[in-house]
Amino acid sequence: MKYSYILAFFILIFLVCANDSGQGNSGVVNHNIKAVSLRLHNTLSTFPKSTYIDRKVTRFMDRWELKGASLAIVKDGRLVYAKGYGEADQVNHKQVIPSNLFRIASVSKLITATAIMKLKEEGKLSLDDKVFGKDGILCDSIYLNIKDKKYKKITVEHLLRHEAGFTSRVKDPIFRPVYVAKKMGVTAPADEETTIRYQLTKRLRYRPGSKVVYSNIGYVILSKVIEKVTHLSYENYVRNFILAPCGVYDMHLAHNFPEERYDNEVCYYEQNGACKVSACDGSDREVYKCDGGNNVRGLSGAGGWVSSAAELLKFTSCIDGNDNKPDIISPESVKYMTKRLNGKLPIGWMKIDYKNNWWRTGTLAGSTILLKKMDNGMSWVLMSNTSSWRGSKFPKAINGMMSRVIRIVKEWPDYDLFNYFNHKPIVLDIEDNETENNYST
Repeated sequence: MKYSYILAFFILIFLVCANDSGQGNSGVVNHNIKAVSLRLHNTLSTFPKSTYIDRKVTRFMDRWELKGASLAIVKDGRLVYAKGYGEADQVNHKQVIPSNLFRIASVSKLITATAIMKLKEEGKLSLDDKVFGKDGILCDSIYLNIKDKKYKKITVEHLLRHEAGFTSRVKDPIFRPVYVAKKMGVTAPADEETTIRYQLTKRLRYRPGSKVVYSNIGYVILSKVIEKVTHLSYENYVRNFILAPCGVYDMHLAHNFPEERYDNEVCYYEQNGACKVSACDGSDREVYKCDGGNNVRGLSGAGGWVSSAAELLKFTSCIDGNDNKPDIISPESVKYMTKRLNGKLPIGWMKIDYKNNWWRTGTLAGSTILLKKMDNGMSWVLMSNTSSWRGSKFPKAINGMMSRVIRIVKEWPDYDLFNYFNHKPIVLDIEDNETENNYST
């Protein structure tokens, strides 16, 4: 009997410790946490001016032939609006609701940049660290077949600011998954490691640090830097050590084909007249780019994340420098990321305007998104599951529409939907194959 009590005592201690590991400094996602967006529904975003917002958004969608969209708005740190419009799935006539996940394209770079800044604060790396070569972070033998010695001068900050020396004269290898796989002798689609190895066989167009050329391959390389430093997969580290501490639990790396989508993820649609292409897995089937023509998952930290609008703003509120609450990174890091420098891009963000508004855009086949953090305490994001023929210029149209909304709506609700718990939530079933034992802060 005595031994039974002793055994029961140790089992109890084990269970307590196991439970604590999901909520404490280890950063491991608690499987019972409910994501913000899964607690919300469209009817919650109702106040005197909400009908005006509805009218503006639906007219905008009609004009630009958008199938579905999700809008979230934050005022002074409070989520005051989160609503879906149109259809998430036209075949099954499913309407967009706040819990729907959308591909966020290049807004993913903001997440990756935040992770890099966090690792810098922890002393795991320096922005001046070289990335390639025997003295670089990615010093593994697979990355040492370097054609151009200028690669050895690329630093972490060069990649963050799109100054690594890549060219825009040829198509980014990230969007050539079948070609790169064939050239490197691997099965399509080429993964991130293969794409980086392929890139290293090409010459750089510019000396690192001398010119800004926007590139996706640079942020894919940063994803591998994060893996090398943390000994975790990129997705595992970001979800557990960046997103979870922000209260964000339903963001994931995307999959390529419609049958692989997450249960609450929207379907994607391209503009009228879009042509089918060969599938990114090298098969003979013809698909639209948004349905497997692009290797979206291979974009990883450059453009591979899916998120709801509400949870993306939840993350943004953790890197906005608001003095009323702690951020996931220090105020110094926030200022460094968003400082306006002549001839340079900000870190993670796409633009810091003269009014100190911060912009981050994202466009992919079947996806358009604009995230904006304003200097007046407002932040908002509008994401759509439809691409536009205007491509990367389309977010300007979104900004025009939303600017009118923000200008007209003078009074916002005093509630905070981030803290809404009355609605019975959907329980997340988050599975992590890697444990916290591989990395500690």
